[in-house]
Amino acid sequence: MDRFEQAGRAFARLCQIMAQLRAPNGCAWDRKQTLDSLKPYLIEEAYETLEAIEAGDDNGHREELGDLLLQVVFQAEVTNELGKFDIAGVCDTLTDKLIRRHPHVFGGEKADDAGAALSRWENVKAKERDKNKSALAGVPRALPGLLRALRASEKAAAVGFDWPSVTGPKAKVEEEWHELLEALGEPGEHAKHVHELGDLLFAVVNLARHLDLDAEESLRHAVDRFQSRFQFIERRLAEQDRTPKQATLEEMDRLWEEAKRQEGLPPKG
Repeated sequence: MDRFEQAGRAFARLCQIMAQLRAPNGCAWDRKQTLDSLKPYLIEEAYETLEAIEAGDDNGHREELGDLLLQVVFQAEVTNELGKFDIAGVCDTLTDKLIRRHPHVFGGEKADDAGAALSRWENVKAKERDKNKSALAGVPRALPGLLRALRASEKAAAVGFDWPSVTGPKAKVEEEWHELLEALGEPGEHAKHVHELGDLLFAVVNLARHLDLDAEESLRHAVDRFQSRFQFIERRLAEQDRTPKQATLEEMDRLWEEAKRQEGLPPKG
């Protein structure tokens, strides 16, 4: 049995188990779930999968991918019960899309690198899109802000609305930074502060895209570093039977610099 036949059997077994859980004699909790009640789990499992990938945990990654797949199979079973579509329709729709959007693999076109392949994908996608819809119509509002900014700027760039080099987004970040500073000089202008901060964050995401960096991932790593250093401060203070609330800012700043030195980073100049 080759791996695809084995995968087919495993997937069919999973779908059968899900149908049994939703059956009249199945699990009361599973039977109670609706598309609305399942929405939070889809997001949660996606983030837990990301954590497993970043941790380099193969067993955890496999398990979390299973939990994520469960959400797909679960929703498809619910929609099947509602007479809308089933898991076979989900798979067929995806397979047809993959074939259609890879003419350089399944057709006669060529794409010699990843950029050309992405261009082929976007060209086919543009032809599929309703001509009355915006090029940004496929960017969900529910995405995290940084990721939504990235996807929006990518799609705009795909139709030619982009800077030709990194010089443009670098200058834009500087421009938005100065506009934010100017706005912050006007007390009580909360809405304006929000507006300018948003513009700056969007500009930073655009710059990251031009530098081939992932703003979301970069921020997660920055938060990880912050958390690690702050926990170092807590541990060192705990050795003195104290908490951060009982320490001065100067003391905590010195411990912060000590944590950085342990990471091999130079102290502040």
